[in-house]
Amino acid sequence: MSYRIVITKDEKYSLPFALFTLRFLVIAMTALLISRSSSFAQRHDSIFQTRTFFYGNKQSMPYGLFVPRKYDARKKYPLVVWLHGAVGRGYDNRKNISDGNEPGSHVWTRDPNQEKYPCFVVAPQCPDTSYWVSNDGIDNPPDQLDAVVALLKELRRRYSIDTNRMYVAGQSMGGVATWEIVSRYPSMFAAALPLCGIGNLRNAPKLTRLAIWAFHGDADDVIPVVRTREMVDSIRRAGGYPKFTEYKGVGHDVWNSVFKEPDLVAWVFAQRRKN
Repeated sequence: MSYRIVITKDEKYSLPFALFTLRFLVIAMTALLISRSSSFAQRHDSIFQTRTFFYGNKQSMPYGLFVPRKYDARKKYPLVVWLHGAVGRGYDNRKNISDGNEPGSHVWTRDPNQEKYPCFVVAPQCPDTSYWVSNDGIDNPPDQLDAVVALLKELRRRYSIDTNRMYVAGQSMGGVATWEIVSRYPSMFAAALPLCGIGNLRNAPKLTRLAIWAFHGDADDVIPVVRTREMVDSIRRAGGYPKFTEYKGVGHDVWNSVFKEPDLVAWVFAQRRKN
């Protein structure tokens, strides 16, 4: 299978999948109705380069790429992967990094953080006809995560990426994908930040050596907090030490709290991949 980049401006979900999908779509439509002005998107396009990754049989995936402002190919840089929620799906290369997806994609690009932790940030965009993880359940490839992994391999080839400091974060649908991608590739990432997601409990033994900080609101009526509690407990029983922050009275939009955590950025960049 060949790939190229073009720069352009056995456990199912415990919730019934149809209901799970419907809730995602409701969130997406609501967010679109309250979306911000076009000047907001233009401002963020100036931060992220808008690109398209071509792969497979004429398939493509839009993605935003932030390159460190003082990039020097002689140095190695960390890379953060941002996996958006359902509202970010499409082909516009905007919804994946704006509105509800702004905090998780942009916290790493802020000047104070870039001064201390210069890094790449990549924000792929899932098509609005699909999901990061196959519709019929968790851990059932092929799906959009295959394209994400292929994209990461291509970025590592083109840029000076520190393969010991690759991190992944995602919320909602992207939280499901975060649990899944580290389960499929447990030695690829140094740390994972799954927000309000669902993980496959059978994969817990694979994640005991990975640095994980999970987040969920106890008032989440889209993906119940029990889904993260169970995953964290399973990893701990298997011998791992994941961090877990549960926000009292917070609903599904836990990202408004997570990326204000004062120790979050420093904790992430302190992690190194365990061989």
